[in-house]
Amino acid sequence: MTRAATAEQYPSTLTIGDVLAHLKVDFPDLTISKIRFLETEGLVQPERTPSGYRKFSTGDVARLRYVLSQQRDHYLPLRVIKEQLDAIDRGLVPPGTSPDSPRAAHVAVASIPDNAPTAEHFRPAPAAMRMSKDELCNAAGLRADQLGELEQFGLVNARPGGYYDDDALAVATIVADLARFGLEGRHLRAFRTAAEREVGLFAQVVGPTGRQRGGEAKARAEETVRELAALSVRLHAALVQIGLREVTGGS
Repeated sequence: MTRAATAEQYPSTLTIGDVLAHLKVDFPDLTISKIRFLETEGLVQPERTPSGYRKFSTGDVARLRYVLSQQRDHYLPLRVIKEQLDAIDRGLVPPGTSPDSPRAAHVAVASIPDNAPTAEHFRPAPAAMRMSKDELCNAAGLRADQLGELEQFGLVNARPGGYYDDDALAVATIVADLARFGLEGRHLRAFRTAAEREVGLFAQVVGPTGRQRGGEAKARAEETVRELAALSVRLHAALVQIGLREVTGGS
């Protein structure tokens, strides 16, 4: 089954178990509890039979696929995704999209709010790449000595077995961009220290929810982490911009 499933591939309505089977191909960690959680949060609203069973339409499935993709690929919190979906529902879709495509699969860059968090380097899914040191340097645009400095200061670490993963590539790529401005690994130790402090702080917030049993509690804990991470990025960017305005004498 392709990722962009068309209406012809689904029956007219599906049970929650059918939806799980269709989407689990692309989202292996998806559970019925997570689907129920997304319904509770208002991201999807399936019809109900008189006896209370959920009846998901093809549009509901497309909507769920969009939500899950935005979470996995861009680490967006549900609040932002819901704003995107509301914009899509109002017809804000990019020109040239096929009217036969599932409605919620239309992704409009213009529909993303201006204050949406720029957290696309976060990766909620387990890291999957396996790269050698040379492959990592080539992919990120770093020299071997630059990578060695990043490892020295704990910004990048090889996994057991000596290979590097998606997380190492994400950090190395950002550092390579910063290096164009003369910033080196020794300048960036404060970022790691600040991140570790945030992790400790946020763990205290999420801990009580994460210790609860049940799939919905786990989904809520994951969403809380995603929202905290996005807010942290926004706060950091705002503070840096304010500080730079003061340094440069801007208004």
